[in-house]
Amino acid sequence: MNRKKFLSTAAGITLATLNGHFLLPFGREWPFSKIPKIDTHQHLVDFKRFGKDWANPPDPGDYGIENYIKATKGLNMVKAVYMEVAVAPENRHKEAMYALELCRDKNNPTVGAVIKKDLLAEDFKDYMAQFKDSPIKGIRGSFKSPEQTQDDKIVENIQALGNMNLSFDFTVSPSWLSDMAALVRSCPGTRFLINHCGNVDPRAFSDSPELRKKADHDPGKWREDMSNLAAEKNVVLKISGLVTRSPGYPLTAEYLGPAIDQCLDIFGPDRVMFASDWPWCLRSMDIRSWVKILEEVVEKRSPVDQRKLFHDNAVDFYNI
Repeated sequence: MNRKKFLSTAAGITLATLNGHFLLPFGREWPFSKIPKIDTHQHLVDFKRFGKDWANPPDPGDYGIENYIKATKGLNMVKAVYMEVAVAPENRHKEAMYALELCRDKNNPTVGAVIKKDLLAEDFKDYMAQFKDSPIKGIRGSFKSPEQTQDDKIVENIQALGNMNLSFDFTVSPSWLSDMAALVRSCPGTRFLINHCGNVDPRAFSDSPELRKKADHDPGKWREDMSNLAAEKNVVLKISGLVTRSPGYPLTAEYLGPAIDQCLDIFGPDRVMFASDWPWCLRSMDIRSWVKILEEVVEKRSPVDQRKLFHDNAVDFYNI
């Protein structure tokens, strides 16, 4: 999907099948088991192929594509987008080639990939240009400080991503969200993805006063910063990361739900996407348990919006 289409606002709801969408009549039930799912944040750590120093997953073991397929069996996970796994800089091109190989193999669900590239690299534009119109959908960037988000070279390179119809993922502390909003405004032609619910601390929106006191950020400031990001129409949000966010709260739909609902309400049904963060989610639970929690949280939302979250929005955003 090109930037012009992404930035436009859809008007009305059509009950039809179009580009993989099936919009159901109001009032009709759509069981979660029937909703096809797209995982927009699939980490793979293939020790069999690359050795033990490839990356540092949370638990011992191999987390290649075969184990991902086993972990998601029965979840109707029809597609996935590979997310870079913080390999050493000298291995980043090898990782990109591995991701492309996965995407071209029709025997697994991976159809797109997000890779890593130094935002200050002299060859940034030339390097990324080779992936235009390929299964590589963008990069996940990182910053050494909030001030670096306004570095002229970095802004220029993120703008270049938009010119190539590539996107920019970011994972930052809640205290950096206002700086990211400024960066987004500097790059209106680039599509941004906020990872892991903007690193919200679920305790901040808990019904328990005891838990709210333990939150590591102010709920009002987080909500304000996320609302400012949501005001920019070139930003979407991945619903993930809460189960590994911080210790000290129950990992249930009841306790995680208020924070997830904040995310869904701020960004609306058309700009949120399911993400597993597998195998990093294994720090707290398996992927099946995370999917179940999210299904419980959104069970009272419309079947149309449920399908957008788990499937349709990813189809639109990544053109997959």
